[in-house]
Amino acid sequence: MIVDDRIDKGKAFDWGKTSEDYAKYRDIYPKEFYDRILKRNVGIKGQKILDIGTGTGVLPRNMYHYGAKWIGSDIAENQIEQAKLLSKNKDITYITSSAEQLDFPENSFDIITACQCFWYFDYKTIAPKFSKMLKKGGRFILLCMEWLPFEDKIAGASEEVILKYSPNWSGAGETLKPIPISEELKEYFDVIFHEEYILPVKFTRETWHGRMRACRGVGASLNDNELEMWNKEHWKLLETIAPEGEFDIKHFAAIAELRVKK
Repeated sequence: MIVDDRIDKGKAFDWGKTSEDYAKYRDIYPKEFYDRILKRNVGIKGQKILDIGTGTGVLPRNMYHYGAKWIGSDIAENQIEQAKLLSKNKDITYITSSAEQLDFPENSFDIITACQCFWYFDYKTIAPKFSKMLKKGGRFILLCMEWLPFEDKIAGASEEVILKYSPNWSGAGETLKPIPISEELKEYFDVIFHEEYILPVKFTRETWHGRMRACRGVGASLNDNELEMWNKEHWKLLETIAPEGEFDIKHFAAIAELRVKK
């Protein structure tokens, strides 16, 4: 269980509660998302990479075949168990740990990645620690992909249902913007690249419903009764506004590339 005053006005959430949905419905990044990461020479053979907040291991699993050696860490034990199940026949190491408690020797990694999780960290703790764990010239890669509720009718309507049950959910109202870099990170890292781009992502009613349920404002924080009501209301909404078969939900994706200061 996590309680952080910066997030959802301190409402508790637990990713372990939604790990099965997370494993089934949040492995959704399109090929272009990974192609843009590869263009930054991330994930290639010869690199040793630590993926923090790995969840169910989405990034290591999908980039594994490009040749890097991956280690994934996450604070939620259930997420790590799902990552291990989904990574059979892949040589990926997973550990249960918060980002702040990670303890690797100096010069351990070429790259550290953080996908869809960078807003949770205590940068005062991890910035100096990660700068030491990275090799000379090592890089810290921040990544995200968010639906656009103001540009996409289905996304906007779904977000309204989430806010009905989680009015303090701070994940609402996303717009196309660069990933914010904290002052603590800037003390130890130089920002050498950032990119933001529009990205359509394909869903069906079932997979979009699952994606919404696997978000922090729903499956990770609602009680059983609230979740049952949300399920009924959101599914009824989708039967009304979402077409049968596949449809696109408009997202934006962003990458920020930081390098350890010389």
